[in-house]
Amino acid sequence: MIQFSHPEPEPSTTTIWPVFLPFAGCPYRCLYCAQDKQTGRGEAQLEALFRDMQNDLTQALEQGRGPYELAFYGGTFTALPRPWQERFLELADRFRQAGLVTRVRCSTRPDCVDADGLAALRERGLDLVELGIQSFDDGALRASSRGYDGRTARRACGLVKASGMGLGVQLLPGLPGDDRGLFRADVDVAAAFAPETARLYPCLVIRGTGLATLWERGEYEPWPLARAKEELAEALPVFWEKGSRVIRLGLAPEGTLAENILAGPWHPALGQSVRGLALLAIVRGQVAKLDGPVTGFEVPRRYQGELFGHAGELVDDYAAAGIRKETVRYVDRERFRLTTQ
Repeated sequence: MIQFSHPEPEPSTTTIWPVFLPFAGCPYRCLYCAQDKQTGRGEAQLEALFRDMQNDLTQALEQGRGPYELAFYGGTFTALPRPWQERFLELADRFRQAGLVTRVRCSTRPDCVDADGLAALRERGLDLVELGIQSFDDGALRASSRGYDGRTARRACGLVKASGMGLGVQLLPGLPGDDRGLFRADVDVAAAFAPETARLYPCLVIRGTGLATLWERGEYEPWPLARAKEELAEALPVFWEKGSRVIRLGLAPEGTLAENILAGPWHPALGQSVRGLALLAIVRGQVAKLDGPVTGFEVPRRYQGELFGHAGELVDDYAAAGIRKETVRYVDRERFRLTTQ
């Protein structure tokens, strides 16, 4: 008999309250960017967004909802005019004092952070900074019109860690200039900073972007879905080993995104498929330690949705590893158990 635990860190139990600031503060329009499609909103009108945020949070407080982790997404928060950064954080702090908000995070670019600015934001109540790293590779960053290099990306991760705030990283595998092994190298660099969170978004070709133009001319080829699943599944345990939570795999089908995807490895259940593959690799490693055939497999109930992958896609793989569906039993326990004769 072998008992083992899943290496993934415990998920956060706090609900995210997203505040979308599409394009706000962004100094560039990157080759692949389609925030208008993803959020269903155009360029941010900050006064209106501020007013909506205030009204919505007030209503939530009055209704006794929450608590929430407030997250400023979609724009480049640290590149907003300083008075706007302060206004948003002061408003967030008012609701923190009222007990509705427990934590505040923002997303930004790695070339838009510095030590003094991060210190000031922490002083005003910012808790975590998610960096849209996308890649640490100079060639991929240049080909994608990111406007910074890998050294800048690595420096930004170090600055956020040194600030005392939590670090989040976003990687975008499959960018122009990609080559086999590049994403794994990016994962290794990112994981070395032991970020609190990571998001992994395989690059998609979305209508109206510069990348769509390249694709239509035959100058860019996105990852096939099978490769995306394989490489993302291999990336997960690298982050888990560092205690990092991978909180998103693939873009969510928000706004008008799905109807504007022209090509690329998008699937509505990508996360389930990838996590299923990662779990399969873990189980295979444990089965190899047994000195006989598997006669029973007890699985914590929380993993029931991913054990056999999306729509049972991994049933045959488990059978090849000696685990048939009829030998699996879901239990209210946190550890897996493999038994043999």
